[in-house]
Amino acid sequence: MTELNLNQKTVEALQCLEFDCIITDKVFASCQQRECFPQVEVELCDKVFGSIRFRPGFIVPNTLIVTDTDTPNFRRVRFTVRIPFQVFDPNGNPIAEGFLPDILKDIIIYLPDSRDEFEFRIVIETASEVLAPPVLTGKILSFVAGTFIIIKVVGTVQLLIPTLGYCPAPPECTEFSPTDICEAFDYADFPEFFPPQLNSGGLC
Repeated sequence: MTELNLNQKTVEALQCLEFDCIITDKVFASCQQRECFPQVEVELCDKVFGSIRFRPGFIVPNTLIVTDTDTPNFRRVRFTVRIPFQVFDPNGNPIAEGFLPDILKDIIIYLPDSRDEFEFRIVIETASEVLAPPVLTGKILSFVAGTFIIIKVVGTVQLLIPTLGYCPAPPECTEFSPTDICEAFDYADFPEFFPPQLNSGGLC
């Protein structure tokens, strides 16, 4: 086990804390990649374009393949990433949807040997954005998209961590109430009825 280099103040602070065992997901390894799509097209069917929003990418079902390599505890991992997007009009209403081109991944990543009952999962996170103003040609909208991808090897483990106890009770929720225009008017400052005078600083 890796030894932590803790100074005396840190050790004293930890001694004042309680320690709890928690069950949580641990990231055993991760890596990052990026992809650029110079031309993505979607048909709008006479709709007015407003904006593009991306949804979280996902691994296409039945595409994940994990195989051994010559290096101990490292595996070759292959899968396909798919990223959905939606096109909205200026009022925020969806008018079209689609996917960025599929991304084929073939990487080597740390995925250690474990007992049969322990399960590792390959998890991805994506952050996509439009890189240039979209161009509308007839009914076809074209845009350039870039995607950052983080690939993680995740397993559920039990960890011992310092704690400060349970979280405190949250504050009260703020109830929604429609604005009463007349009530706001009742508390508004009384306006000046007459225009301001020129202050000459004294009598003529």
